[in-house]
Amino acid sequence: MRLFDTLSREVRDLQPSDGATFRFYCCGPTVYGPSHIGNFRSFVVQDVLRRSLEIGGLKTRHVRNITDVDDKTIRDSRAAGQSLADFTAGWTGLFHRDADKLNCLPPHVEPSAVRHIPQQIRMIGELLAAGHAYRSDDGSVYFRIASFPDYGRLARLDRQELALGRTQNQRANADEYEKDSISDFVLWKSRRPEDGDNFWESPWGEGRPGWHLECSAMIRQYLGESFDLHSGGVDLVFPHHENEIAQSRCACGGEFARHWFHIAHLMVDGGKMSKSLGNLFTIADLEERGFGAPELRYVLLGGHYRKPLNFTFDSLRAAREALARLARAERELAAAAGAGRPPAYKELRQTASFGVFTPAWEALNDDLNTPGALGGIFTGLRTAARGDAATNWRGLHALLAALGLALPETAAVEIPEAIRALADRRQTARTARDWSAADRMRDELLANGWVVKDSRDGYELEPK
Repeated sequence: MRLFDTLSREVRDLQPSDGATFRFYCCGPTVYGPSHIGNFRSFVVQDVLRRSLEIGGLKTRHVRNITDVDDKTIRDSRAAGQSLADFTAGWTGLFHRDADKLNCLPPHVEPSAVRHIPQQIRMIGELLAAGHAYRSDDGSVYFRIASFPDYGRLARLDRQELALGRTQNQRANADEYEKDSISDFVLWKSRRPEDGDNFWESPWGEGRPGWHLECSAMIRQYLGESFDLHSGGVDLVFPHHENEIAQSRCACGGEFARHWFHIAHLMVDGGKMSKSLGNLFTIADLEERGFGAPELRYVLLGGHYRKPLNFTFDSLRAAREALARLARAERELAAAAGAGRPPAYKELRQTASFGVFTPAWEALNDDLNTPGALGGIFTGLRTAARGDAATNWRGLHALLAALGLALPETAAVEIPEAIRALADRRQTARTARDWSAADRMRDELLANGWVVKDSRDGYELEPK
């Protein structure tokens, strides 16, 4: 697997640093409401990365956090009249149900910020002792970015702006602040009236950790001081991931993340997603309109992760058709291979041969090119039943498992051999641009009760 690294701006090989297990961390959801389809683009792409590594034979350790304490969870839990624990538990449960519908593998470890406050307090103490942090008059603790010369490398911050921000000694007390603000950021937020009962004891007084700190503390707990890959949406590059690097390296030493993997935004109908525009769709919203999570997953894999992806309801309809085509083709290939039930995911790990689907597998391993892999699957299906059908059938299922695509149930349709042969001759005529012959054979197929549907990947036959 080769993957683009945000820090080096290069496509680099992925290898486990310990030679045995590829260890990676993904920033998880903030559980104060339902996750929308833009959030799930990141989680689905991260799931494909993990699946591809495992199908390729690597053991993985996947850690993804739950942010269950921050400005938003506290604000909305109090507005709802619920305890923070009850409020966030409900939204965490919904996130898990939606992720399961999208066929995302659960992480091996899913720590919550609240359950790791002692680890965060310990890290703050280390940063204070080393001179990388300071206390303010109200008892809050801030990280001093001037103490870390590498601050800004990940986001490629302008050095003059960075120097100006340091001399001004700005402070950001909010969990999230303006993206162009170069500020000392909060590690511990002193207790305020709007926090209600949501506070913890610390050596610096009552309060709670700042948002950026939780990931660093939990990464240290479950992955150590250096690990293989860190991932999140591109919006997290600055300030969140920049701040993680600073506090982790100053408190722990080590390399921290060896590779940075960021996923671009999801757009809707060519525009930005926003609550004010009413286009922050959830899984439930799509289901109300008659679509399912499998169709959404296909859409989310239809664009390269490094480029913004435009979501439309037409793309969901196209995904439904594509999945149905895959299901029919898989059934035909299974019949040619004399195959029974599809292999389980664990049976497909370390697949030796992908047969005619090798180009699709190579696309997936070349910077996680999911649209290239989908195209390679449809191309391979043109000849899969006429070659080593058993190997090709297993290779197809290995690709589907890597992409996490669940095929819909379809009714079996027997295509007579003579009809299939006629359709193949017509396809040959089309390739040779003999349009009159292709039209004549299309009419002959129709007269025999079969409709031929052309696509750039070949054709399909359906009973009239």
